[in-house]
Amino acid sequence: MTDQRITSTPIDPVKLDRLAEVAVKVGLGLRPGQDLLLTAPAIALPLVRRIAVHAYKAGAGIVTPILSDEEMTLARYRHGHDSSFDRAANWLYEGMAKAFSENTARLAIVGDNPMLLSGEDASKVARASKANSIAYQPALEKIVNFDTNWNIIAYPSAAWAKLVFPNDSEDVAIGKLADAIFAASRVDREDAPANWASHNAVLRERTNWLNGQRFRALQYSGPGIDLTIGLADGHEWEGGASLSKNGISCNANIPTEEVFTTPHCRRVYGHVVSSKPLSYQGTLIDNIAVRFEDGRIVDAKASRGAEVLNKVLDTDEGARRLGEVALVPHSSPISQSGLLFYNTLFDENAASHIALGQCYSKCFVNGAQLTPQQIAAQGGNQSLIHIDWMIGSAETDIDGILADGSKVPVFRKGEWAK
Repeated sequence: MTDQRITSTPIDPVKLDRLAEVAVKVGLGLRPGQDLLLTAPAIALPLVRRIAVHAYKAGAGIVTPILSDEEMTLARYRHGHDSSFDRAANWLYEGMAKAFSENTARLAIVGDNPMLLSGEDASKVARASKANSIAYQPALEKIVNFDTNWNIIAYPSAAWAKLVFPNDSEDVAIGKLADAIFAASRVDREDAPANWASHNAVLRERTNWLNGQRFRALQYSGPGIDLTIGLADGHEWEGGASLSKNGISCNANIPTEEVFTTPHCRRVYGHVVSSKPLSYQGTLIDNIAVRFEDGRIVDAKASRGAEVLNKVLDTDEGARRLGEVALVPHSSPISQSGLLFYNTLFDENAASHIALGQCYSKCFVNGAQLTPQQIAAQGGNQSLIHIDWMIGSAETDIDGILADGSKVPVFRKGEWAK
């Protein structure tokens, strides 16, 4: 098949098909007979259909899509009764949790307009988000604990493309965003699965080195940052492909450039300023500046979106503590693209970052055998949220602190020191 675009769309159909194939074969590692639950915006139907083709070719049992629609979402905010914003589809998430416990694979396609809710009542957005987070917990626990194999990929919707490329016509913007997604997802060349195998091997080298060091903490320094992040007792670094509890190796995020682990939620000290804006539920939160004491954010500011930031931090006790720390070199392809994607799946892979909220049990030695109480005792955080934001830059230095207090260079000027 030649690499040509069809006249009805600016999205390269060959690369779109490759993305679908990689999502099924690399992202999910879908097994014959395994069911697949897929969520996506309705605009992403061309990709949904290609995924169904590759899933059934791989031997899928049943592929069940659940589609969302931006106009229906806005209808709720503009015409819904006030009480509706404290409700969520509990029955749906309970069904998802049941499916995941029965070995159904999970795939999510992102692509909605990141600023969709920017003009809506912020308190309604926060209430609806909290209600949804509470309802989603049974399903989310199966995901964060890697009970099943799961994957997230992206589709270039028109609204998203115009946000990233505001000076281009809609078709040109869609084509540019599509190409950026394909490049970041490593499907812009032939034999994408082999390319992913090589990339996973590089990330595995990084995690092996970090796990061999057994750092007690990471110490960050640079413009606007003087931060010490203690690492959870028995933490384990992960990156690239991960083995889920059902025995299937999956790449949860496509794209991915990070290696990550669990910080100790009670051993974080100092201050940090975000290096890139955070797009969260229709609000751009910029220049986040926080100060930690005993692992908890005690002071938080932002030049834009401060009200939303503070509502997020008040979600629950764990929302002011860290659940993830991730290392990404400044030379990552997404960073070098120079683009702000307004989407965490991409933007988190442009810089080292931290995440507020829920930790991953996967990031502990023998995490699959640990109870929630044991994870908490070892420093793992619990929360209804998990929100990544970027703190790394070309001027960031990171040292690993060993048990005896000595330091080992990890990053210098935003790049791996080793």
